Order: sequence, then C-alpha cells, then structure tokens
Amino acid sequence: MYWSVLILSGVLEAVWATALSASRGFRRPWPGVVFAISMTASVAGLAYAMRAIPVGTAYAVWVGVGAVLTVLVAVLRKEEKLGLAKALLLAALIGCVAGLKAVS
Repeated sequence: MYWSVLILSGVLEAVWATALSASRGFRRPWPGVVFAISMTASVAGLAYAMRAIPVGTAYAVWVGVGAVLTVLVAVLRKEEKLGLAKALLLAALIGCVAGLKAVS
C-alpha cells in the first residue's frame, strides 16, 4: 500500500509541475488551482509513504517518478525534445527507481 501511494504521489508531482508551468507564473487561475490541489495531495501521499519507507528512498522515488513523467508530458506537448541521450538517461532513472524498490 505504501509503495502504491508513493508512486501515485510521484504521478501527482508531474501533474503539479505541469500545472505550475501552465499557470504562467500564476497569471492563469485554473492551472494554479490544479497546481495547489495536486501539490497538496502529492506531498500528503509522500508523507504517508514515509511512515513505512525510509525518507531517502521515498524522496528519491517520488522525485524520480515525477521527473520522468514531467519530461514525458512536456515531450508529448511538444514543449521539449526527446533525444537519444535524454531518453537513455530517463530510462536509467526509471531503472534506479525500480532498483530502489527491489532493495527495499
């Protein structure tokens, strides 16, 4: 359960990061609302997961999942390009997250 909540919290991190960008410095209200709600839920989920998962592992997984998904959303929205090097590094990051789960 804790790991599922942690992964979902990482997904919500990608939501709030994308919404923060879309808010254009909080000049657009609805992305700002999505940012506030998803950030609150994301951090709450991280806090919950830290009840059973060590802080370093939980934080690394949360950031890793959020970072990879944020980049993928930006690529899909054509805001960022995905070259071979970036794709390999993102794959390595996913591998590191899976490795942290495996050794925990």
